[in-house]
Amino acid sequence: MFRQRSLSRQLLLWLVLPQLVLWMAGGAATYRLAAGYANRAVDASLLQATRALARQLKPLDNGLLIDFPRAAQDVLEADPTDKLMYTVSTPPGQFILGNNKVPPPPPVAHPPLDTPTFYDGTMHTSNAPYAPEVRVRVAALYLSYGGIDAPPQTMLVQVARSSANREDLARSILFDTLLPLSGLIALMTMIVWAGIRAGLAPLTRLRREVEGRAPNDLAPIRLQEAPLELHALAGALNQLLAEVRASVAVQKRFTADAAHQLRTPLAGLKGQTELALQSATDPEMRARLQRVHASATRSAHLVNQLLTLARAEPEASIAQDRTELDLRRFAQELVAEQVPRALRADVDLGVDTGEGAPPLRVHANALLLREAVLNLVDNAIRYAGRGAEVTVRVQQRGNRARLEVEDNGPGVPPEARERVFERFMRVVEDGDGCGLGLSIVKEIVERQGGQVWMEGVQPRGARVVVSLPLR
Repeated sequence: MFRQRSLSRQLLLWLVLPQLVLWMAGGAATYRLAAGYANRAVDASLLQATRALARQLKPLDNGLLIDFPRAAQDVLEADPTDKLMYTVSTPPGQFILGNNKVPPPPPVAHPPLDTPTFYDGTMHTSNAPYAPEVRVRVAALYLSYGGIDAPPQTMLVQVARSSANREDLARSILFDTLLPLSGLIALMTMIVWAGIRAGLAPLTRLRREVEGRAPNDLAPIRLQEAPLELHALAGALNQLLAEVRASVAVQKRFTADAAHQLRTPLAGLKGQTELALQSATDPEMRARLQRVHASATRSAHLVNQLLTLARAEPEASIAQDRTELDLRRFAQELVAEQVPRALRADVDLGVDTGEGAPPLRVHANALLLREAVLNLVDNAIRYAGRGAEVTVRVQQRGNRARLEVEDNGPGVPPEARERVFERFMRVVEDGDGCGLGLSIVKEIVERQGGQVWMEGVQPRGARVVVSLPLR
């Protein structure tokens, strides 16, 4: 099963991801650049200290004069966190002065004289047994000295400084550069997100317009100030809606023509069988005519039910207007009309709308709702049996109105109470029903924004409940 993905999130990801990659690449480049600048600054200070130390070494004819007072040493080692470490050796490698732990320069066959060499190394900062090693930056300067009577010799002057301050400087430059850059990227991400939402706003409006439509609303979709791509989508939807409208119109014409073509011959067939029954004297012929008349009656009822169902379906309800009506008065008038039929079936039909109760107003199509309630009352009278009681009850439950049709007949098994609302579903096979009555009720009630279900009644019987939202 595929997981649904958000288009806006995908666009944001593909726009922000390159920014993050560039931000990381920029951070790496910035760090290398900052380290280079820090090395230059440290190398400049090391070279200055190296030449200053070299000036304190004065060659003599027969030796070397070291003019390096204690005060100068204290100046070099004044900062305990970043003190300079130095070494003077002559010939190179033979320690004379300073810290003999300064790492030597890379070996070369002929070191250049009076030209500084810079390199990185590690060394112990103290003579303690377990003194940690630190990374240092070292400047080395080879000098030549010797007098007229003495052979020329080479002297090596080295000055080292911990790399910690250099790395701190590089990190400071990196942070000072990346922090504003991060703020700019965050601001850019917000602008991109706002742009994506603005760009997809017409798509959201299209979704809301489609979601907010009634199932029978097949009017064209209109979008204002939408991109060309969305206009193309709306055009495709409008073309589909036009085809659906045309198909519905064809079906409605077919339904009207079929009603006219079926009702007329069925009515004629019923009339002819009634006349034949009045004049028939042969018992066998009379029984056959009665079966024909029953079949014609059932077929006419089936046609009427099918036409009612067609009017109740979403595609056909586009022309059905809704009005405000009082459900209590509506039920009283409908039950009053059905009393003669109930008397002929020996059924006690009554209505309970709550004496003195205020009007219970709903917003529905009166014609379709009448068909639904008539079907419920007809089913109850038809299947409750002779001597049964049928009650139509109207009451308010919260913000909804309830119309109940209850009988004390044989009832419906619990496992069949949901299936009775399916088309052509019949619980019993006797009678002239066609299995469409309750499915028509369900279609009509749901088109009015309501719900319908069946309940059992103790000790016996059934109750069909129609729940409609109040006006």
